[in-house]
Amino acid sequence: MSEEIRLFAGDCTTTFEGAREQTQRGHVVVVVKPDGTVLVHDADGYQPVAWLTRADSVTVEADDSGFAVTARTTDQTLRVVSNAATGHASYPATSAGVPVGDCPDCGGALVRTGGDVRCLDCEASYSLPAGAAVLDETCDDCGLPLMRVERGRVFECCIDYSCESLDDLVREAFDREWTCPDCGSDLRVRRAGGGPLLAGCDGYPACDTAFTIPAGVVVDDCDCGLPIFETARGRRCLDGTCDAFHSE
Repeated sequence: MSEEIRLFAGDCTTTFEGAREQTQRGHVVVVVKPDGTVLVHDADGYQPVAWLTRADSVTVEADDSGFAVTARTTDQTLRVVSNAATGHASYPATSAGVPVGDCPDCGGALVRTGGDVRCLDCEASYSLPAGAAVLDETCDDCGLPLMRVERGRVFECCIDYSCESLDDLVREAFDREWTCPDCGSDLRVRRAGGGPLLAGCDGYPACDTAFTIPAGVVVDDCDCGLPIFETARGRRCLDGTCDAFHSE
């Protein structure tokens, strides 16, 4: 999401009240970030001379005569007041991430940041499943990047679920493929709310057995009858607590 970073510069008096009480004066630059973090930088070193991270409230008063920035948490206050202001300005800011292509809607840069792919211009955002790798190839239908995801087998699909659903692909591959170890009913592939993909008993609610489908590929069968997955952390049974499974 595009927000604003605000900058203030001038001869300022900085007062901090709290764990490290101090008052300083000098020509500084004050950075007010969208998350409520306030940083005061002088000419020396790379660290700010005063700061308050993710304040509960930030108040800015600015006009042609000067400015005052006040940031507060429950037990700390940072206040910067200009004695002689040099200037102030606001600039758009977004999350920074690894470039993964161009947005097919607006032509802006797509970046991967955290668990999302976001456009820096139109602010379109696409959530990625755990363990997903974004590929260089693009979707033939919408032009967005494809992703590689392991959920029982390797799937390559669009990062936009509304274009191509990973859930549908996994369901087509594994729905009713495995048997509930508790009651013998089929395990159905489903997603509970916004949670992970599950292999849940078809006998629900009489039987509420369900297993999260891990990020990995099926490589064998466990003695309990469920599949064994090869994951980034090694082999494991679909049932992560299975007593019958012995890792190689």
